[in-house]
Amino acid sequence: MINFMKVKNIFFIISLVFIIPSAYFLIRFGLKPAVDFTGGTLLEFQIQSDQEITTTQLKDISQEYISISSIQTTAPNAFLLRGSIIDQPTNQQLQEKLSVLGEVQETRFETIGPTLGKELIRKTLTSIIIATGFIMIYVTSRFKDKKYGVCAILAMLHDSFIMLGVFSFLGAYQHIEVDALFVTALLTILSFSVHDTIVVYDRIRETLKLHPKLTFTQTVNKAVTETLGRSVNNSMTIIFMLLSLFLLGGETTQWFIFALLIGTISGTYSSTFTAAPLLVLWEEIKQKKNN
Repeated sequence: MINFMKVKNIFFIISLVFIIPSAYFLIRFGLKPAVDFTGGTLLEFQIQSDQEITTTQLKDISQEYISISSIQTTAPNAFLLRGSIIDQPTNQQLQEKLSVLGEVQETRFETIGPTLGKELIRKTLTSIIIATGFIMIYVTSRFKDKKYGVCAILAMLHDSFIMLGVFSFLGAYQHIEVDALFVTALLTILSFSVHDTIVVYDRIRETLKLHPKLTFTQTVNKAVTETLGRSVNNSMTIIFMLLSLFLLGGETTQWFIFALLIGTISGTYSSTFTAAPLLVLWEEIKQKKNN
């Protein structure tokens, strides 16, 4: 049996290799918020034309009517434009101007005020805090020991922090924005991470009952070894599916899928090689204090 807990410090170092750059990018650049948070206009449309229309052409024509933050190509000659707040008459003028490229068919026009954007930020933070609190209470009560709840939350925050760091980097160098879909991905990853962690913790609890003579470190190592194959196999099916969607799916959900992909990979690692070693570290510190 491989003694994973003997090299737990290596797992912590691997985590720090990702956490430290994430912290740097978050402090240095932060996240690039989309209009969902800052307020602005979303305009989705398709232009009927025999020629391929570029985003550069759209920017040159549209800049007179709207301050553009981004333009995404969702399909051939179909675009999603994000920019400053404009009203319906200005939207009509913009579409009339774009008609020189071909017939414009609007599929979505939304205007989000700055007040609504701030409210979404507040609700997002509240949702994360509430979810974290409930998970902490649930895991602690289920395993009747606060160390399980604390370590599960630390592993969960490990995944969230890495995902935030990746998108901070993408925002700084690729101008990728975080929107309401990113929040959905973040909350989804919180649940996925804890789900995998609870599977490992359940096996630890069973092993403690079946093999009471084993030390806590040996118990954790046995549980990790027994659940590792199941965890990796389950996660790989999700990863392959997400990778296919990311490579072959539409641009509107591309970064949402990418966020889920990063979170799934990180969650698979942390459930086994962060959450479990943290329990061993907790026990080692506790024993040193008692001695």
